[in-house]
Amino acid sequence: MANQTQENVPKTSKRLQLAIFVLIVIGGYYGWQYFSNDPSGDNATTQSQGAGGPPLSRNGPGAGARGAMVTPVRVETVQQKDMEVRVPGLGTVTAFNTVGVRSQVSGPIVNIAFTEGQEVKQGDLLFEIDPRPFQIQLQQAQGQQARNAAELANARQDLKRYQTLFKQDSIARQQVDTQAALVQRLEAQAYSDKAAVDEAKLNLEYTKVLAPIDGRLGLRNVDIGNLVTANSTDALVSITQVKPISVVFSMPEIHLAEVATQYAKGAKLEVTLMDRDNRQELATGELVSMDNLVDVSTGTIKLKANFSNEDERLFPNQFVNTRLKIRQVPQAMVISTDAIQNSSNGPFLFRVGKDNTAEMVPVKLGVTDGIYTQILEGVALGEQIITEGVDRLRNGSKIEIIQ
Repeated sequence: MANQTQENVPKTSKRLQLAIFVLIVIGGYYGWQYFSNDPSGDNATTQSQGAGGPPLSRNGPGAGARGAMVTPVRVETVQQKDMEVRVPGLGTVTAFNTVGVRSQVSGPIVNIAFTEGQEVKQGDLLFEIDPRPFQIQLQQAQGQQARNAAELANARQDLKRYQTLFKQDSIARQQVDTQAALVQRLEAQAYSDKAAVDEAKLNLEYTKVLAPIDGRLGLRNVDIGNLVTANSTDALVSITQVKPISVVFSMPEIHLAEVATQYAKGAKLEVTLMDRDNRQELATGELVSMDNLVDVSTGTIKLKANFSNEDERLFPNQFVNTRLKIRQVPQAMVISTDAIQNSSNGPFLFRVGKDNTAEMVPVKLGVTDGIYTQILEGVALGEQIITEGVDRLRNGSKIEIIQ
């Protein structure tokens, strides 16, 4: 009985394993059938395509549709105007003259006769140094001069008497010659005394420090009571001549031949100064000089222009944008420079097309003055060109024109 039971156990286990295997096979079969017939599966699309019908989309027929984006833009009409060919550059305002005022004598300052930033004329009093020591030196020199002058007068009288006595054969020739030499020595001393007096007078004048040029004063470096020394390296105050004033700027050498030819003929080339943003005009002047060589490191040449600066809008060391006018193009077809874009295929712009769309148009450019650029080919007069909002546009983009 026990042996029979042991024999049935393995038989039952084998039957159970077989049943599980059959169930797995049946489940796999039905699962395959379910997924192969599921319309949301990938095979549904494949089957439909195989049958010749259009591919089915799981997200519906409107899943690929996009709403058209409308870009707000500003436009400008292509116009015709006289163009001035101007070469842009960057310049530095330079004082016409700059002087560091220094003392030519030593002594304490007893008076300051100006206010900082004041405009002065040549010869105006700036500082006064204690004059008393120099007055004493002048008196000493004048006293020495007077004493030597009296000696000279006496020596001349003696010489006359000796010459008379010599004619009467009353004295020797040697005595007359000695007296004549004494007169000559005293006359030379008179010249020296005069120079000493003039020097003392000059030093006394130097105690009043005067403005050497017309201009505007800077900040002073000394106060009343400070001791100054003659010809010190430190200036008491600086004066800059700002009316007129100069601007030194650079120009690319590509324009050198045209500018140099006109400059050599004596043509007056106009130079306009603009602020840092190139929006506001500061002054208009004239080209006055050119450097004698081209800077090989930058490929530019330095130029200088003068400006009257009556309104004093220009200050020394101020940075400005320059525009050198070299010629004029009459009745050119132009558009704002901001509208022009660049690509690997060359310059282009966006024109307002049909149904308020942006149309990309390649163009051929001419001269420019920084604000406007001449268009040689690509557009026609009266067409509307997009000037603002171009960075968000593509060919065919929908636009909305903002007035």
